[in-house]
Amino acid sequence: MSTNGDMPSTRSYKDAIRALNSLQSNFATVAVRRSAAVDAAKLMPEMLEWTARCGYTPEQLDSLNVVHVTGTKGKGSTCAFTHSILERYRSAISGPITRMGMYTSPHLKSVRERIMLDGQPLDEARFTRYFFEIWDKLGLAEDGGEERPAYFRFLTLLSFHVFKSEGVDTAIYEVGVGGQYDSTNVFVRPTVTGITALGIDHTTMLGTTLAEIAWNKAGIFKKGTPAVTVVQPEEGMKVIRERAAEREVASLEVVEKREGLAGIKLGLAGEFQKQNAAVAVELARLHLKALGVAGMDFGLQDPIPLEFERGLEAANWPGRCQTIHEDTITWFIDGAHTLESVHVASEWFGSVVPKQRGQRVLLFNQQTRDVAALIRELYETVAAAGVKFDHVIFTTNLTWSSGTYSDDLVSINTSQEQVDELVVQKRLAELWSQMDDKKSRKHIFHDIETSVNFIRSLEGPVDVFVCGSLHLVGGFLTVLDK
Repeated sequence: MSTNGDMPSTRSYKDAIRALNSLQSNFATVAVRRSAAVDAAKLMPEMLEWTARCGYTPEQLDSLNVVHVTGTKGKGSTCAFTHSILERYRSAISGPITRMGMYTSPHLKSVRERIMLDGQPLDEARFTRYFFEIWDKLGLAEDGGEERPAYFRFLTLLSFHVFKSEGVDTAIYEVGVGGQYDSTNVFVRPTVTGITALGIDHTTMLGTTLAEIAWNKAGIFKKGTPAVTVVQPEEGMKVIRERAAEREVASLEVVEKREGLAGIKLGLAGEFQKQNAAVAVELARLHLKALGVAGMDFGLQDPIPLEFERGLEAANWPGRCQTIHEDTITWFIDGAHTLESVHVASEWFGSVVPKQRGQRVLLFNQQTRDVAALIRELYETVAAAGVKFDHVIFTTNLTWSSGTYSDDLVSINTSQEQVDELVVQKRLAELWSQMDDKKSRKHIFHDIETSVNFIRSLEGPVDVFVCGSLHLVGGFLTVLDK
């Protein structure tokens, strides 16, 4: 597969995935980018150019009625809560919302999860058709060449095309990285923008201080559009207020907590989700108000509508504080991969795992970040809850024991040499040995399937904490499906 004229008349979903994966940056390219300064000034003009080549202007995209969400922690969960609330107001016949889309990242098992239509991942047929419509409009070649949008940028462009083609009139967009220069930040007038909890992450792109990161995240604020944020540390809060004034937002709502959530059993587990739910309520309220729905003037201290309650209870976001029961094994799963998220995920595990039964197992990997800080945070947080592991497994993100990835999980932006030689996994085992006074049995496996098979061979009951990476969780869930 190369240029448009060389494409076969019938192109399959696998053809689309292969072409998409050719847009990934390889490990060497990623390493160079991380060590070099990013020319941020070029990012948005380039994205606007790609959008125009796909046939859309930013003003045309505003018909999607976009809820735009950024943050360091919890933005995906907040999007899931918001979507579930708004789903209660969707009706193809008479509702204020007739068709809903949601764009998030990364995906777990299938890239189609990133582009949702009415709560379901885009089906293979639609994905393939729309994928190649954009691929052909941009005149791309699978074998390389200049001027190709990167993987995430292409998917963002694809989401625009899918949602416009499918008649979406409410779209929730989760920012990929940052905000100011993120490829999703092309909208002129979203209905509402929101910032979840901030932390230090993606420092090479966003800055090393909370103030710099807050400045970047608040770049999604738009003139005349209401904005919502959780209470941030003062350093970040000051910058957010300044950016809100500079960008002339319609209002800035600071959500500390919302009365009335205490009696609701949220669809997403974890005490920390109450904050994300509170932000989602405010985002949904302001969005519905913008659409002209009556009864949307309730405040933070007021009861929320029944539809909002039902939406919060029904929210679903796989791979985040998720529990799966399988015979004698209980899997506790969270794709946490930053210091803050590993801390809260470990707190959740420590609070829900049974204290007096069977064996406990940790299944962990993180291939690209500061593994020493992450594994130490996990160990200390779980130990503080009185939990010790009998077995600790460090694996790569390779899906299958054959040494291959599932097609939708192919990753070329990590060092293949490090994966083959288990460099990170050996380092993790050393670090664990230095911390662990109980001396858990340590295991290093080359792939997720072998790791799961080993756990299944243990005498039950077995409680397993799967953590460290959304890539690991996605591969794990794929293996479990098999």
